Amino acid sequence: MKALVYKSTGSWYVVKNDAGKVMNARIKGVFKIDGITSTNPIAVGDQVEVEMENEVEQTVTITQIYPRANYIARATPHQNRERHIVASNLDQLLLFATLKEPRTSQGFIDRFLVAAEAYHVPPVIVFNKADLYKKKELQVFEERKAIYEAINYKVLLTSIANNTGIDALKETLKDKTTLLSGHSGVGKSTFINAIFPDLALRTKEVSGWSGKGMHTTTFAEMFDLPFGGKIIDTPGIREFGITDIDKQELSHYYPEMREMLKNCQFNNCIHINEPGCAVKEAVEEEKIAIERYISYCNILDSMEDKHY
Repeated sequence: MKALVYKSTGSWYVVKNDAGKVMNARIKGVFKIDGITSTNPIAVGDQVEVEMENEVEQTVTITQIYPRANYIARATPHQNRERHIVASNLDQLLLFATLKEPRTSQGFIDRFLVAAEAYHVPPVIVFNKADLYKKKELQVFEERKAIYEAINYKVLLTSIANNTGIDALKETLKDKTTLLSGHSGVGKSTFINAIFPDLALRTKEVSGWSGKGMHTTTFAEMFDLPFGGKIIDTPGIREFGITDIDKQELSHYYPEMREMLKNCQFNNCIHINEPGCAVKEAVEEEKIAIERYISYCNILDSMEDKHY
């Protein structure tokens, strides 16, 4: 019997078969998948084969995992080279960002986009809490939107509290499997509650002294959207892991840099101090946004600090 994994708590899983029957499942034996080293063998979104274990309790055993179209992972907190697969078989990633209460930095957004490029999953950026934005924040939004749309990323503006921009957001999610992400406090749970009022997911206020949201979700979970498609809610992930990328590769995950690379004098150019660098020339000519180049340099620095 084939089933889809909707929830993972570490030791138990919730799966749904093709007939729509929901069952508790556990794994049998050890799964080795394409040489992936991860802390979890099965992820939300995985297609699996199951066998009935207990008819009375309606529990099943997962005996096989089908090949994944893609997956996205984050680094585990204690061991940077170890990965935790957050979800698999995704059509898109959706980042909830805010310019106020809490503020999502451009560096965080760009790290998210690098991860999306690295895992080959198209990203969408949603700037939420528009009801809190004054003239200054709206100007910042327009600037960010121009930067990201110029490199073919989809950008939306919403106020879930005021129910504005929600139709465009629903249309973006319709008939697709989407992983939702973002700092705690940006409105993910509020959005899910607006679609599924019966769930009553816990939402937490932004912590006053730090300006950062408090974590509310502890594991990934998938929900069927009433208008078609699926969303996967994730823990308040600080950021996705970009552990497998080396310094020479990083620019390949910036679409606006990728097309310039062949024009650099050196094929291992990292676009910092090298002569004849096409990327630096494009930044000077404003063909690449200076903000994106700065975030590239910052990510590069963090990779050096961690001795990648």
